[in-house]
Amino acid sequence: MRIAQIAPLHEAVPPKLYGGTERVVSWLTEELVAQGHDVTLFASGDSVTKAKLAAAWPRALRLDETLRDPIAPHMLHLETIRQRADEFDVLHFHMDYWPFSLFSRQPTPFLTTLHGRLDLGELQPVFNIFPEIPVVSISNHQRGPLPQANFIGTVLHGMPTDLLRPLEMKQDYLAFLGRIAPEKSPDRAIRIARAAGMKLKIAAKIDVVDRAYFESVIKPMLGPDVELIGEISDREKPEFLSGAHALLMPISWPEPFGLVMIEAMACGTPVIAFPAGSVPEVVDDGVTGFIVKDEAEAAAAVGRLGSLDRGKIRAHFETRFTAGRMARDYLKLYQGLIDQK
Repeated sequence: MRIAQIAPLHEAVPPKLYGGTERVVSWLTEELVAQGHDVTLFASGDSVTKAKLAAAWPRALRLDETLRDPIAPHMLHLETIRQRADEFDVLHFHMDYWPFSLFSRQPTPFLTTLHGRLDLGELQPVFNIFPEIPVVSISNHQRGPLPQANFIGTVLHGMPTDLLRPLEMKQDYLAFLGRIAPEKSPDRAIRIARAAGMKLKIAAKIDVVDRAYFESVIKPMLGPDVELIGEISDREKPEFLSGAHALLMPISWPEPFGLVMIEAMACGTPVIAFPAGSVPEVVDDGVTGFIVKDEAEAAAAVGRLGSLDRGKIRAHFETRFTAGRMARDYLKLYQGLIDQK
C-alpha cells in the first residue's frame, strides 16, 4: 500500500525530547515500512526515518529561532501534499482539523488521527461544518465532546517492542514523567509520594506557558525528597522507569491517551493513576497498576505494589501496546476507506 504519513512541523519526527504526537507518527511510520508498505513521511527536514522523507521546511519549527509565522510553513506543507496526493492510496494526517477543507475537495482517501483534547468549545463549529470527514480517536473517552464527528475507529497507541525494556535494578523512588503543567498535577504527585514516605523523581519539561505555575506552585514544594531531573530522552527512560516502584499519574484533565503509561509498562513499572480521560482504557486495575480516586488512596496503593508482577506488566504491554498492533489497526482503517472509495 502507498501511504502518506503527515506530521505537524513543530517537532521533528521523532522528536529530540518531548513530543507525543511526533513520537507516535514515527513509531507508526517505521512499523508500516517494516511490514513492507511504501511510506512517505511528510515532516520537517531534520526528521529521521526509513520511509521516504518529504520536507516542506528544513527544521522543526520549535528549533527555528528565525521563524516569526508558524502558519506559513504549514500552509506550504499542506499544499505540497495536495499536489502529490494522487501518488498515494491513502493520506494519514496527524494535524487535527488543518486538512479538512482542502483535502475534502480531492479524490485520494484520507483520515485524521485526533491526538489532543476535544473538549474545547471552538472545535464544535468546525466539526459541525465537516461532519463527514473520517477521524480516528486514540481512546474512546476522547470522543465524548464531539458526538457529531465521523469517528471511523479508535486506535490505542503502540510502541516498538524493543524501544524500552525493563532493567534489573533496585527500585527506591516513585516517578513522575511528562510535563510540569496544572493538568498533569505534579503537585499531587509530590503530596502522594510524601504521604507514602517515598522519594519522588520528576523527569519533565516546563513549557513557557507553564513557567508561572512551576514558579508559584511546584518550586516551593521541592526538597531533598523531590528531585527535579528535567526532560529526558527515550535512551534515559529505561533506567528512570525501571528504578521506580511506580509511575504516578494523578491527572486532573481528560487525558486523550497518555504515552507515559505504556512507557512505564514497557519497563515493567506499574502505574498509579487517577481515573480521568483514557486511564481506565489503558491501565488494567490490579494487573498493570492501580486506578485510585484521590491522593490518600494513591498513597495507600503504594503499599500494595508488591502484589503486582513486573514481568506480567511487561507481558501485558507486549499484548496490548506494540507498534505492530497499532499499525495493523490502522491498515484495516486504510483499507476500509480505499474500499469505500
